[in-house]
Amino acid sequence: MADKLLQVRHLKKYFKTGGGMLHAVDDISFDLDRGKTLGLVGESGCGKSTTGRSILRLIEPTAGEVLFEGKDITKVSKLEMRRVRKDMQMIFQDPFSSLDPKKTINQIISEPIRINRILTDKYAIEDRVLELMETVGLAERLINSYPHELDGGRRQRIGIARALAMEPKLIVCDEPVSALDVSIQAQILNLLKTLQQQMGLTYIFITHDLSVVNHFSDEIAVMYLGSIVEKAPAEELFENPIHPYTKALLSAIPIPDLHEKRQRISLRGEITSPVNLPDECRFANRCVECDESCRQGIPQLHEVSPDHFVACFKHGK
Repeated sequence: MADKLLQVRHLKKYFKTGGGMLHAVDDISFDLDRGKTLGLVGESGCGKSTTGRSILRLIEPTAGEVLFEGKDITKVSKLEMRRVRKDMQMIFQDPFSSLDPKKTINQIISEPIRINRILTDKYAIEDRVLELMETVGLAERLINSYPHELDGGRRQRIGIARALAMEPKLIVCDEPVSALDVSIQAQILNLLKTLQQQMGLTYIFITHDLSVVNHFSDEIAVMYLGSIVEKAPAEELFENPIHPYTKALLSAIPIPDLHEKRQRISLRGEITSPVNLPDECRFANRCVECDESCRQGIPQLHEVSPDHFVACFKHGK
């Protein structure tokens, strides 16, 4: 039996707006095995980052359960959550804005070690910082450098080292390579994969780039307007996409072979407003396969083949 590190049950995050209630995350459930990677994909505004932040309680969920090693962390006190968060860290999208420009690399990486009193001797702390820098591929000579003196790839390595300082079990990677050049993206992805193999890390990898997530994830969940519309092992999702939205996303991936042709699926129609959502399929307005049955309620995820789930009235029954 697989070792479930994280179990998310009916997670919701709503925001009050002048026009009504915005459903940023709306009834999401999934399991994540220890040492595995779940890719969370979808277009901008679908709720990917809000999901990651809600799981870590960087923002408080509206409803639902987040079971970390069997314990529902949505119900623990702030003091207890501070202890739990040592095991749950985040790597942010923009490495520059997520780092304090007034602090050196040494100060940035050592800050969580000092605050949580993991080490108290200053020489032991500096040794630990140098060890973390070596782990993520930062030269020792950069220890007293400031973020503005470094390129994007090195800044993101600082963010990774800072997350590793707590020796976490789960890391939420929120589009960690989207702000980097393509060549640097590959270096960071390879580093994250190596660290996972060496340390047994578990990742939630949030991205809008399906070509990246395919090679990095064990399982992929596709989000649309706050909900998961399809979830499957990575290889299965790419070989046998079922939901019309997933098919459209995959058709947009660039192909390096000029002689290979792929039919692009264009999505037309207005995106349904996430405020005061109607009781129908959220993708109905843009779906070429939509009929009246799609507007009779909200489709729920159901298993169509082993470990392959889809939320669609037209498919998988």
